[in-house]
Amino acid sequence: MLHLWIRAEQRKNEKRVAITPQDVSKLINKSIKVTIEESSDRIIPTKEYHKVGCEIANQHAWPGAPKEAFILGLKELPQNIERLEHRHIMFGHSFKGQTGGLELLKKFKVGKGILYDLEYLTDPEGRRLAAFGFWAGYAGAAVSLKAYADQQNTKGICGPVSVFKNKEAMVNNVQNALSNIENKFPKILVVGAKGRVGSGAIDLCQSLGLSVTKWDIEETKNGEPFPEILDHELFLNCILAKPGAPVFIRKKHLNTVRKLKVIGDISCDPDSSFNPIPIYNSATNWEAPVVRLNSVQTLDVMAIDNLPSLLPYESSVDFSRQLLPLLLNLNQSSNSVWGKAKETFLKSLNEV
Repeated sequence: MLHLWIRAEQRKNEKRVAITPQDVSKLINKSIKVTIEESSDRIIPTKEYHKVGCEIANQHAWPGAPKEAFILGLKELPQNIERLEHRHIMFGHSFKGQTGGLELLKKFKVGKGILYDLEYLTDPEGRRLAAFGFWAGYAGAAVSLKAYADQQNTKGICGPVSVFKNKEAMVNNVQNALSNIENKFPKILVVGAKGRVGSGAIDLCQSLGLSVTKWDIEETKNGEPFPEILDHELFLNCILAKPGAPVFIRKKHLNTVRKLKVIGDISCDPDSSFNPIPIYNSATNWEAPVVRLNSVQTLDVMAIDNLPSLLPYESSVDFSRQLLPLLLNLNQSSNSVWGKAKETFLKSLNEV
């Protein structure tokens, strides 16, 4: 019997879950065994999973799970785990030269486990089949606008952020912040406007009545320079770092006369070799949402790497809906979505 083990997340502020009780019940109805770990922090209580027939395990008990189980999670695994023997479904962030990626792959190599990276479950055109992109864009635009409002209102740096009850609460929070500054309607440029992330960012901005310049492949295909970016108060990057990605902002622009005050690097891949915004070195976080790169001609960068967690319920429900059809067909056939993800992993493992 196929066995799916849903682990508790161990990262601070991570309340999301990859699949909801409603969708778990559909897996169980297809004779898939589902175990879920206890978690006091998960946005959906463990008891809701028990109601639909899940077996309950202790928090972080997955290392002792049966070796044939698939371990499903979202963010990183504990660093003190030396060998990974199971088949893990998660965001590994390890195939593009990211910091820590090589160490993770080494642990899989030692333990002879397999990583099915959620980012690499794709259709024949390479589009991701399950992603948090929309809510990353939505929350990323909100935090970037909050950063702009805090910057203009107090001349200080954006204060901490935390979980919002729902998207309406998030919109109201940003609206209140903008109401206290002189320029309540900053111009915003979104690159990657036709993708999931860009769509979420645009939705948030338009719900506030803000002007959005929408760029996608057509507007960026000729490469830099992109002087138009400097003529907007906010620039929201919503494209993934990958080979051939254009560079939008360079360090030379930090001291250039510009209107640009906040960069929201929503895709957030600062340690990738293909980073389109190579002007900062590491992700920001909930306690310190921005890094200030220029204090004279103020420029702040927002680069939180778990933005959908600010709206954990909406983002979990949406992601679960996308992931369910894939889990219903979880197998290792060479021509399946899962088979291709495994192949990507094995190719990367050969380089370790």
